[in-house]
Order: sequence, then structure tokens, then C-alpha cells
Amino acid sequence: MRSLFLIIASILFTSLIVGCQQKTTDAEKHTVKKTVIKKIKKSTIPVHVKKANFKKMLLPEVQAVFQELTIQYEEIVLALQNNTQSDRINKLKKTYKITTDVELLQALKPHPISLTLAQAAMESSWGTSRFFKEANNVFGVWSFSKKEPRIAANGLRGSKTIWLKKYGSIRDSVRDYYKNMGRSFAFKEFRQERLLSNNPLILVTKLDRYSEKGAEYGKELHSMITYNKFMQYDEKIKKSPIEDTITQNEESDLPLDQESLQNI
Repeated sequence: MRSLFLIIASILFTSLIVGCQQKTTDAEKHTVKKTVIKKIKKSTIPVHVKKANFKKMLLPEVQAVFQELTIQYEEIVLALQNNTQSDRINKLKKTYKITTDVELLQALKPHPISLTLAQAAMESSWGTSRFFKEANNVFGVWSFSKKEPRIAANGLRGSKTIWLKKYGSIRDSVRDYYKNMGRSFAFKEFRQERLLSNNPLILVTKLDRYSEKGAEYGKELHSMITYNKFMQYDEKIKKSPIEDTITQNEESDLPLDQESLQNI
């Protein structure tokens, strides 16, 4: 009987040791798994690769939209010079919520590609932001309508959810960005300067209302443009006589009337 008891005790003790070893092995596996996940999260893309990917994705789209807008701008300039008030012009004025011909030109003239690239790089973290990847939202444009496609930001502003627009393509995002710059009241001074100057380093000084950073935002854009040599991608827009006329009127403090447009 005593021998039987010892045999049973020995079996139980052996089972206990094996069970502990198995638990230890499982715990070790679990620990290893966590460590691997942590390492993946910490991995980063080299900066030069990130920038190269960004240019490959963004530059062709920005150039395409810039060409579209340049053609439109030059067509409207010609129409205004010929004193043509077409349905197209009236629709554009309605779209951009303006009334005068000069305001229309300010709204339609596209600013340099270098400035657009700089803002795109800053707002999307060189094309790596969640908004860029999941919603093609290059410029961090907010959404205020439940009817449009959008995604929620991770953070809240107070107790409110921040929503960002979701675009069908990168090109759609670039088009909407130029449209916002052409119609938002916050960028009125920017548009006025944009009609008179094609220098991105001057224009950035008028974008303090684009970001909560204020004037510092313009300085960061200046550095982004110059350091990354973005100005090499700028395409010239034919200088229109209307720009000289507007400049002259600003210097003499006289309003630009319809007669001035006809005489250009």
C-alpha cells in the first residue's frame, strides 16, 4: 500500500513539474510575440525614401491640376479683355462667391507648384498621415457636412469630433485645395498678392491664417520650399497686362473699373 502511495505521489509531482514548464514556455512565447510587435511599430521609413515616394505620388497630380487651372485662368483673362460676360463667368463668380472681375481673377489664378508641394508635405507628413492613406486628404481639409464622404480624426477638439474630407483620388484633393484657397475669406489677402506675384517666398507670408501656428507657419513653408528645392518645379504663367493694370491702380489708389479691363 505504501509503495502504491509513493507511485501515485511521484506521478502527481511529475505532472506538476511538466505543467509548470509548459506554462513557462507559453509565457515566454507570449513575451516574444509582444516584443516582435513592438519592434514593428517602432520601425520607420528613411527620410529620403519618404520624400521620394511623396514626389512620385504628388508631383504629377499637382502639375496636372496646375495646368488645368492655368488654362482656365488664361481663358477667363481673354474673355474679360473682350468684355465677355458669359454664363461660364457668371457660374464661376457664383462658385467663388464673388461679384467683380478682379476678384474672379484673384480666385482663379493658381499659385506656384512649389508652394502647393510644401503645404502638401507639411500637412500630410510627406504622404504618411492616416488622412492621406485612408482618405486621399493631402492638405488636412476639415469636413463640416454629414452628407459628404469623410473620416474622423483620432483626437477631439473639446468634446467634439473632428472630421476630415475623404476624396476619391489625390487629384481631387489637390483640386479642392486650390478651390478652397480661391474662395475662403481667410485667404483674401493671399489671393490679392497671388494675382500680383508668382514668388512663393512672398506668398507664404500671407498664409498665417492657414494654420494655428500663425506667422510661424509661413516661415516653415519658406524653409520647406528652399531646403527641398521645390521651386525647380514651378511653371511660368504668362504675365497678363491686367496684372500691371491692377498694380498701377493700387499704387494710385484708384479702383479698377470695367473700362480699365477693356483697355488692356
